[in-house]
Amino acid sequence: MAYKSDIQIAQECEMLPIGEIARRAHLDEKYIEQYGRYKAKVDLSLLSETDREDGKLILVTAITPTPAGEGKTTTTIGLADGLRLLGKDVTVALREPSLGPVFGVKGGAAGGGYAQVVPMEDINLHFTGDFHAIGAANNLLAAMLDNHIHQGNALGIDTRKITWKRCVDMNDRQLRFVVDGLGGRTNGVPREDGFDITVASEIMAVLCLSTSISDLKRRLSNIIVGYTFDDKPVTCGDLKAAGAMTALLKDALKPNLVQTLEGTPAFVHGGPFANIAHGCNSVMATRMALKMGDYTVTEAGFGADLGAEKFLDIKCRKAGLTPDAVVIVATVRALKMHGGLAKSELATEDIPALDRGIPNLLRHVDNIKNVYKLPCVVAVNRFPTDTDNEIRFIINKCRKIGVNTVLSTVWENGGKGGIDLAREVVRLCTEEKGNFTFCYEDDLSIAGKIEAVAKKIYGGMGIDITPAAQKQIEKLEELGFSRFPVCIAKTQYSFSDNPALLGAPEGFKITVKNVKVSAGAEFIVVLTGDIMTMPGLPKAPAAERIDVDENGKIRGLF
Repeated sequence: MAYKSDIQIAQECEMLPIGEIARRAHLDEKYIEQYGRYKAKVDLSLLSETDREDGKLILVTAITPTPAGEGKTTTTIGLADGLRLLGKDVTVALREPSLGPVFGVKGGAAGGGYAQVVPMEDINLHFTGDFHAIGAANNLLAAMLDNHIHQGNALGIDTRKITWKRCVDMNDRQLRFVVDGLGGRTNGVPREDGFDITVASEIMAVLCLSTSISDLKRRLSNIIVGYTFDDKPVTCGDLKAAGAMTALLKDALKPNLVQTLEGTPAFVHGGPFANIAHGCNSVMATRMALKMGDYTVTEAGFGADLGAEKFLDIKCRKAGLTPDAVVIVATVRALKMHGGLAKSELATEDIPALDRGIPNLLRHVDNIKNVYKLPCVVAVNRFPTDTDNEIRFIINKCRKIGVNTVLSTVWENGGKGGIDLAREVVRLCTEEKGNFTFCYEDDLSIAGKIEAVAKKIYGGMGIDITPAAQKQIEKLEELGFSRFPVCIAKTQYSFSDNPALLGAPEGFKITVKNVKVSAGAEFIVVLTGDIMTMPGLPKAPAAERIDVDENGKIRGLF
């Protein structure tokens, strides 16, 4: 059977004018700033002027990702459309895609099949310019930092201790390490430098965690860009850059409103990487979505050990949010890969491989249910090659630990394929009461917080801290940052920091290589394994297959 591509499906959709979507979301037109017919920004004053109560919050997460795919964003969108078909007043809150994955290997982040947000080309490309604004603010700070040094360096900044990098929203390995300021005295001070991808910039995290323009400005002022010769931190506020950066970001702070293929209001805003940063859409978008719907479906990036952990331990802690239910997405294909099968072997029934791989799912379920103490359901994204025996095997394994499993066919059937999942989510929200608990408390030491995540969430034996990282931890505790939560950067492909350890590995330790503070985002970044904050393009990048015809119609975009 030949299936239509995602972009074909999206381009055939008859979208509703954004004003109609706003009315569905109970938004008065005075709060809407239209970007054409099908996109809008929502004014921040909405949150202070509405008297609507918050709806139920549903978090969608997933098992540890594999090349077989899981369909987390697709499930999020399909679940929202399914809830709407049940007559529920629902909104969805998602991250914006980065151009890096769009042109690289992963693809976009607007869902897939018949569970997408549209206009998908706009969302996956420039959208409303938020990422460009974030990059401009990041690079303004970099320019003002280097200009300060060039103009006499009154703050005594040690160029060997500069921590702030420039950024660009593109996979470009050539920019990971650069030397700049060459060409003589009039062209700056020569030093080693580098670029991050925009979604790894602290500005992205700051924007996504800010609750107002004043909070944004405060957080920007607190960003540490480097250290002086006597090892004192230098901040964005010291460089007097926060006001101009806020001016660049004031519109980017406003959440974006679009729609699903079935006309469900969707707040799509912000997009920090989940294996590097905290991997969640903005606090402002989530809060707006909660006010404007009785049910809000949102997602967190990559597997539950990364995205959900950071959503719960960072975003919920900072924003005072509590999920009412959690959906854990899995596929038979991915679980068989965790059981040792190659991607080419997934089409054949293999219960032993599924048995070897299912501990990955069960550990994620156990974490949500018993560490965070939240009601949850497993959503199995069904593929045509999945057999009834394999589906029954997953259902029975999950039933033994007290969690229901629901089949989802939203990629093929849209909201109709998510109705059963929607019914179970409504049941969880109304009949089961969680007792939300963080993985660790604020007053635990930095090393104690890292170890808590490594043991409780990853299933490891503990942590090994390199001597350099230990000195960094001591310095951060001396500077008073020990109460911040930790944002652990590690591979998305394993519970461990070794991407080759699939399934639910045991007996491993997480190696802490580097620890730094994101003082504006107010978390501690912990680097483990080989994590790149600037990805590279693959041998055959997706960009090679994207084109535009003479009528301006884009093709090849998924």
